[in-house]
Amino acid sequence: MSDPVSCLAAYAVSEANSRGRRHPEPAPAARGEYQRDRDRVVHSTAFRRLEYKTQVFVNHEGDLFRTRLTHSIEVAQIARTLARAMRLNEDLAEAIALAHDLGHTPFGHAGQDALNACMREHGGFEHNLQSLRIVDLLEERYGGFDGLNLTYETREGILKHCAPKKARELGELGRRFIEGTQPSLEAQLCNLADEIGYNNHDVDDGLRSGLIQVEQLDEAGIWARHAAETRRAYPSIGGRRLIHETVRRMINSLAVDLIEETRRNMTAAGVETIDDVRQAGPLAAFSQAMHAEHTELKQFLRLHLYQHYQVLRMTSKARRIIGDLFDALMEDPRLLPPQYQQMAHADKPRAIADYVAGMTDRYAIREHRRLFAVGEI
Repeated sequence: MSDPVSCLAAYAVSEANSRGRRHPEPAPAARGEYQRDRDRVVHSTAFRRLEYKTQVFVNHEGDLFRTRLTHSIEVAQIARTLARAMRLNEDLAEAIALAHDLGHTPFGHAGQDALNACMREHGGFEHNLQSLRIVDLLEERYGGFDGLNLTYETREGILKHCAPKKARELGELGRRFIEGTQPSLEAQLCNLADEIGYNNHDVDDGLRSGLIQVEQLDEAGIWARHAAETRRAYPSIGGRRLIHETVRRMINSLAVDLIEETRRNMTAAGVETIDDVRQAGPLAAFSQAMHAEHTELKQFLRLHLYQHYQVLRMTSKARRIIGDLFDALMEDPRLLPPQYQQMAHADKPRAIADYVAGMTDRYAIREHRRLFAVGEI
């Protein structure tokens, strides 16, 4: 059996070209550094909480809808496939994918928007910066340091975008946003694996919920094309089998297109080493035709699923819950758990944001009842 490290391309991230950890540690005995990163993410408290955080549908709305946890696992599978096809570091790709949503609030993007509004006068809130804050500071698992002490390359992949002002505060990690350089290919591909995952799996969940119908999806070219292929291959197919077969074909076509277009971009840019990757423009991309289809699907989901009145009712409740919790805790931080009361001495709004962002959907609902419902304790 070949050693996966020896199969890495020269443009891949490896332990030999790693920028290391913030706090030096002895090398692991029976695994690689990026395996260690992945394992630390999987064992973190923040990762376990993703099981009860909204992707599109609140957890209690149905047992079969995706959560942030199942989404992260699915993105990791896609990212590993992409990395292996391009002889990149699979363990790094997996670590980034599993960590990319650690900072998400309860109630999905509605929760993030609400918390960002609450924090507008206090530095704002953005979930990928919160993911970095979790792995750098908030996790409490090790005696020698705060956070998980992940490698530079995993942290770089978590930080997908960053405003220049904030980038300057992040030192070396934020420099690429100021200088216009790029992250590793593993990080670039993980970003697009995330898009492949949530677009296609939101189609599946939207159909399962009944909020969108198969017939409506014919408006989206990528669905129509693959559904037609599926029906030609299996003339009698219908129901869930049609949906699953079509979705898997869409995912495959996006992944294959991404690999081929990225290779074309690398050839055009003359990329041979990891330094070439960082100095080139963005390399990971879909072809123009596939990008158009992918964007069309996003627009379909925005119009027919994310803006569906039943989803908007949930997001309206979510904004109210987040806003109420933040305001009550700002007014009286003694209502915070002791750990966060200590943090609030240094920065009350940020400590409250950390607390609220770390809540699961059901915990946020329960805390709201405890603070505002008469008779609740």
